[in-house]
Amino acid sequence: MKKLFYLVLVVVFAYSCSGNSSSSDTTSTLSTNESSVADDTAADVQTEYDALVGEGKFSEDNFEFSHDSEMTEKGNAIYSAKCQSCHKLTDEMLVGPGFKGVSERRTPVWIMNFLTNTDEMIDLDPALQEQLEVCMVRMPDQALTDDDALAIVNFFHENDTKN
Repeated sequence: MKKLFYLVLVVVFAYSCSGNSSSSDTTSTLSTNESSVADDTAADVQTEYDALVGEGKFSEDNFEFSHDSEMTEKGNAIYSAKCQSCHKLTDEMLVGPGFKGVSERRTPVWIMNFLTNTDEMIDLDPALQEQLEVCMVRMPDQALTDDDALAIVNFFHENDTKN
């Protein structure tokens, strides 16, 4: 009885793996075509990504940074409320990377786009994807307004100039 059971099991397994089914062939062709289109689209997006500007509504044409001490204070308050639990002001990593030197490594436009368009930036920016592998925690969208983001850019600038 056991031998018959094993024989039936082997025959069913062999038949299901043989690929004789036309629906299986159609599915594999469709999957191959869909993945090819997805790869082409991802490659197009990746080649258009500007690592100095990032992805979002801010560009070098519509944004120019100038330091403002009142905005720095507001940025400090936002940092304390939304950022401090995961980021230090030094280069030490907590949950996410430390903020020391961020305004020297990244342009103000890039930081504005990252703070206001976090998810898309993480999906597109190769450096952020590498950082995600190190931190192992994806930064959540903080729902910052443009004004809040500008305050944080001012705060980063101030942090980097005094350290």
